[in-house]
Amino acid sequence: MAKRALITGITGQDGSYLAEFLLSQGYDVYGLVRRTSTINFSRIHHIQDRVTLISGDMLDQTSLMSALEQSEAEEVYNLAAQSFVQTSWSQPVFTGDVTALGVTRLLDAIRKVNPRIRFYQASSSEMFGKVREVPQRETTPFYPRSPYGVAKVYGHWITVNYRESYGLHATSGILFNHESPRRGLEFVTRKVTHAVARIKLGLDEYVYLGNLDSRRDWGFAGDYVRAMWLMLQQDEPDDYVISTGETHSVQELVEVAFSHAGLDWQAHVRQDERFMRPAEVDLLVGDSSKAGHVLGWEPQVHFRELIQMMVDADMQVVQEMIEQGRIDVNHAG
Repeated sequence: MAKRALITGITGQDGSYLAEFLLSQGYDVYGLVRRTSTINFSRIHHIQDRVTLISGDMLDQTSLMSALEQSEAEEVYNLAAQSFVQTSWSQPVFTGDVTALGVTRLLDAIRKVNPRIRFYQASSSEMFGKVREVPQRETTPFYPRSPYGVAKVYGHWITVNYRESYGLHATSGILFNHESPRRGLEFVTRKVTHAVARIKLGLDEYVYLGNLDSRRDWGFAGDYVRAMWLMLQQDEPDDYVISTGETHSVQELVEVAFSHAGLDWQAHVRQDERFMRPAEVDLLVGDSSKAGHVLGWEPQVHFRELIQMMVDADMQVVQEMIEQGRIDVNHAG
């Protein structure tokens, strides 16, 4: 019989790539979705007829228990979160309720419904924050610098706690920044590549960014969901850093994106104080050697290729919007 997996956050970037991957492995895939009027299925529309969507909410443990019972899942991947760092400053309580306490609700639901379920928690490199060592590995102390990072630390440690207290097969993947053409426009990578497309096609002249010196370890989301799956195939649960081991500045991101479109970035990029964080995370770079040794995982798509892929995808998206009349080129800018 096919394995059954439940994905929270299935409509997000990671959820859509993970659903695709699990389907390719022969899984029956279930996705938890909130009952809202603004839900966006665009990332999974091409596979929506192959997955089963279940209504539920990370704020409501009863609905989580019901989703586990309906899906009869053997593996649960918790990708649901208020995942935009900047928003966590303006919505800190909501971020904590979903991104931190939501993990507890789901773990406790698993403990009560079926403690044999294998659980994956999406931890984050933002937990390292004001980094204690470079590069960051599984044993690096956490020092989060945002409400989002703090909430992720809670989610990480409650996963460890339930693993050790109740014997759950509960694993955390400490994923460094991972991007794709499906990334939300509020994230700096997609903000830049989408702006490049609009500028190239004559719709805008400038893009406004925050700290160009911030450095991140950026990989491809499609590579990283494979690591999530590999973690749950291990006999014993554990925690793994997933990263490329390379660090690049926001300015490097900008240079690659604009040059791929034949543009001079300095003519189109402006810094804006509105996009500076109250407490900045300056340097994140991961050591994923444990994942390489234990899981046999390594990234396939590298930085320049990733950014060029995203620019090409955004050029196509914006061009199609113009052709369909969804963008008025006469009133752009």
